[in-house]
Amino acid sequence: MRVLNQLPEAPSPCVAAVGNFDGVHLGHQKLLAAAVADARRRGVEAVAVSFEPHPARILTPQVAPRLLTPREQKIPLLAACGLDALLLLPFTRDLSLLSPREFVERILVRGLRVAAVYEGANFRFGHRGQGSGEVLRRFGEELRFAVHIEPRLEIDGAAVSSTRVRELIRSGEVRAAGRLLGRPFTIAGLIAPGRGIGRQRTVPTLNLQHYDELLPAIGVYLTRVSDQPALTNVGVRPTFGPSGPLTVESHLLHPSAENLSAGLGDRLEIAFLDRLRDERKFDSPDELRTQIQSDIAAAEKFFANQ
Repeated sequence: MRVLNQLPEAPSPCVAAVGNFDGVHLGHQKLLAAAVADARRRGVEAVAVSFEPHPARILTPQVAPRLLTPREQKIPLLAACGLDALLLLPFTRDLSLLSPREFVERILVRGLRVAAVYEGANFRFGHRGQGSGEVLRRFGEELRFAVHIEPRLEIDGAAVSSTRVRELIRSGEVRAAGRLLGRPFTIAGLIAPGRGIGRQRTVPTLNLQHYDELLPAIGVYLTRVSDQPALTNVGVRPTFGPSGPLTVESHLLHPSAENLSAGLGDRLEIAFLDRLRDERKFDSPDELRTQIQSDIAAAEKFFANQ
């Protein structure tokens, strides 16, 4: 899949799927699969059109959501959907001021030569979100491109959306979030130096560098760290003094030689499978160590049944 940061100079006809696609959840995947299938029938390319940064970070930065999938995660997830190209439009104030008609004519018709456009039922485009699916249909009839508005996918009686996935993750319900994503919720980053507390007093851990995007609620989780069974604590280490900054620490159940040699700057990928318990303050490191051994036993049982 090609990744473009601007409109192509000589566009070929395509089928375009337009959206933010944060999380690339099952609803997004359904929309993208339909767009790819349509493109194959027409003999043209399938292109996803998305925006960077997330529009809310420009329009309403004080309430902009933390991302489910930063750029480095979103791109391979979109590529796995079978797309030929991804257009990541730089989202600027100028772009936000385009009217719905200007957006369609400049970006979709002249910029991409769309044969068909796919978008979700709740997607809005153009200045102040004035462009709806119905508006897009009218432009399609006038400017001669097909329009498909994908109905919202429902799971457990509610629509699958990035907002719903974020809410589940923020409340620690990572297993439920994974059902909507079609895969475990995953974060990635570089190994950070720890304080040596785990290695000296409890169990050795790999620590993630400061992470600016969405994290699960504080607690202890069953995870896979770079595909190895693990326990991950998202928390503030209350047993070892006043609450500090939020940290993400993972203990691998069966570390390989490669895992043991991992050092600062190496990349970690943490997939959250289920929540084990809340983080709590213990009266002593020994009491914490006893709890961790209990956690490890529970984790071994969990992974034995996977």
